[in-house]
Amino acid sequence: MKPATIRVKKDIFRRARLAMVREQLVKRGITQRPLLHAMAIVPRHIFIEEALYAQAYADCALPIGEKQTISQPYTIARMIESLVLKGAERVLEIGSGSGYQSAVLSMMAERVFSMERISRIAARARKILDGLLCSNVVVRVGDGTRGWPEEAPFDAIIVSAFSPGIPPACIDQLAQGGRLVIPVGGPDTQKLVLITRRKSGISKKVLGDCRFVRLVGKDGWREGDKVC
Repeated sequence: MKPATIRVKKDIFRRARLAMVREQLVKRGITQRPLLHAMAIVPRHIFIEEALYAQAYADCALPIGEKQTISQPYTIARMIESLVLKGAERVLEIGSGSGYQSAVLSMMAERVFSMERISRIAARARKILDGLLCSNVVVRVGDGTRGWPEEAPFDAIIVSAFSPGIPPACIDQLAQGGRLVIPVGGPDTQKLVLITRRKSGISKKVLGDCRFVRLVGKDGWREGDKVC
């Protein structure tokens, strides 16, 4: 299966999308052409409530309900760029959220396996992705900290919520040469961490500070934990 080809009819937000790519991504060091192309095509506004359309391409996170958010464009771009996708990868996304990141990934990888713990959010994301013909994205409701063992190993794993540590499943289900990007830390200090699995072992690189909602699950935060 090839990466998805998303075609969006001309709309009033096209200029705003291009400005987002130019001002928020290119000027801040995002250079991968396939990524810039995908983010110039995917209509971010349709993944949020219509009342927030005017803010869809602003440099900020936005609420999507259920105390969840769609991350700011630069954060999404920085995480995806760190995976160095070439187009033939199988990607595990933990935290489908709105489905926006899933759509961007669908244009850059062969298959995207996306996990979301909140069924209502997952259903809405699936509906939007279907409308964009993202047939190479599979959405599953479940505990993302356990991964998706029956589809492992994955060439890349991207986690869109912060965890107190790196869930063991993320390491176990990462292919040789694969990359994992995950926010790690507590409510006040979070670091975006890139893990690469090599024959010689696991390497770790801190990409910088970040701010995410918590990763809830068996090997993340517990539902009742007061961390936010």
